Amino acid sequence: MKKTRKKKDRPGEPWHLIDVDELLTAESDEDIVELPLEKIDPFEDHPFKVLDDEMMQDLAGSIKRNGILTPVMVRTKQNGRYEMISGHRRMRAAQIMELDTIPAIIRDMDDIDAVIVMVDANLKREKLLPSEMAYAFRMRYEAIKEKAGTPGVSGRILNGRTATKAELMKSPDPKRFCIRSDIEMAAAVGMSRGQLQRYLRLTELIPEFLEMVDRETLPLMTAVDISFIGEQAQRYLCDYIRENGMVKTYQVTALRKYLNNARHISKKDMFTLLGNSITGRGPVRAITLTEQKLQMYFSANYSLNDMEKIIFRLLDRWKVEEKTAGIKRKAGGKNAYEST
Repeated sequence: MKKTRKKKDRPGEPWHLIDVDELLTAESDEDIVELPLEKIDPFEDHPFKVLDDEMMQDLAGSIKRNGILTPVMVRTKQNGRYEMISGHRRMRAAQIMELDTIPAIIRDMDDIDAVIVMVDANLKREKLLPSEMAYAFRMRYEAIKEKAGTPGVSGRILNGRTATKAELMKSPDPKRFCIRSDIEMAAAVGMSRGQLQRYLRLTELIPEFLEMVDRETLPLMTAVDISFIGEQAQRYLCDYIRENGMVKTYQVTALRKYLNNARHISKKDMFTLLGNSITGRGPVRAITLTEQKLQMYFSANYSLNDMEKIIFRLLDRWKVEEKTAGIKRKAGGKNAYEST
């Protein structure tokens, strides 16, 4: 069985990533076997959705008329089962047609090559959701990072392969040359490094925001900004959107700026901050009430939640009194707090 991991003959020499088209193309000496569907498992953490939609029904109809023309690709597992590398949609269509077996090519490949081939094969599909691309790119990116080489004595290693003379000449330090994994991957998938990094950031979003991006109700750039906010703050922000319809980019910017200093924000403060961002009243200012200060007014029997309720209740009363005093000052022309 042909190995997919190519190495140099001499110890210590780098080995390179196999071209995906090479991996996906059946060799003349490779056998196509009929494998029982029940023995094939989906790829672990497969990032692409396999939906029973209209396109799936069309694929099932084609299989019914013509059979499966292109074999799937699998690799063996230690327990005698097989893991699908390329062909999840064909396998699902075969299940819909109640087939027992599927034509398959069995390849021997390590975990890293399997991830790269699985992702690249699916990237050839015409339409992919942003969430699918995000997690697929993340898996491929981590695989390349793991496989990437580091500069050796000669400093000529470029992410697992030997750097060309032209690449060395472009390096500010040719003796210690190494291109970043994201640059190499961006070139491999046909986009800029900035575009790739934006998709990678989407994996930091909570599922609710990812769904909004997929439905195109949340702009990609706004989603990228949100991805820099912690999970709990994202959930508060999601609640804000449910109540107010949407959030603007400048509101997210104001929130990120606040969190860079405070590191934490309550749901109530976040709603106030986002509202103030719209009206131009500026960000919420943080006031710290230490436990020592609070003990001057509250006994140990009061919980933090009880103290907060009392403080806000007193502030509401003060606000009413302040408004009344302001009316008196305006009417009487003198300080409402003066003794009569």
